[in-house]
Amino acid sequence: MLLTPIAADIRQTLENFRRSFDQIFDSFFYGTARKGTTDEWVFSPAVETGWTDDYLNLRVVLPGVSEKDLKVSVQGNTLVVEGERKPPKDFGKEGYVYTAMPYGRFERVIDLPNGLDLDKLSAVLHDGVLDIQIPLTTAMKPRQIPIRTEERKALAA
Repeated sequence: MLLTPIAADIRQTLENFRRSFDQIFDSFFYGTARKGTTDEWVFSPAVETGWTDDYLNLRVVLPGVSEKDLKVSVQGNTLVVEGERKPPKDFGKEGYVYTAMPYGRFERVIDLPNGLDLDKLSAVLHDGVLDIQIPLTTAMKPRQIPIRTEERKALAA
């Protein structure tokens, strides 16, 4: 399809608008970074979840966060992942560093469903990713229900 210069310009303008709109929604809903009430960026790590027959798996993306700056806790059915991502030291001369990376304290609070064995929760930090695995209790695991077949007896008249 051949586009005229005006149609190409309108198409490019709409594409730029769509990208800007996507960035606004991504930063708001997915919480990668946003400006706080001060000039400091607020860091809120992305979280994804997945179920298997035996576990609830959570993955928290934490690039640049070390184990000593991270805390995972459970109270009731609430999982809390909190910590701090610190800016690199001696990265550049003061006043000459531009960053699009948010730094600072963060906290993610995740409501967990019933039926999890929270005493056996495990958390492993590797390559900037925190993997959390929580076993399901036996009552929550899927199980096959056998189906019987019977001959239906005729009712006596």
